[in-house]
Amino acid sequence: MKSNRAAKKRFKVTSSGKIKREKAYRSHILTKKSAKRKRKLRTATLVAAEDSKRVIKMINC
Repeated sequence: MKSNRAAKKRFKVTSSGKIKREKAYRSHILTKKSAKRKRKLRTATLVAAEDSKRVIKMINC
């Protein structure tokens, strides 16, 4: 089985085993978005616990 290469580039596993991801909606049409909203989009966040099993499967196949 091959791992999903797109998923491998988008997700990272933390040392505690959680999955880290970047936030969406920051690539274009930035003029109408507030500075506060854009600043919040900069920070990385964790994948929800419900989805983490699927993401791990895609990364580690």
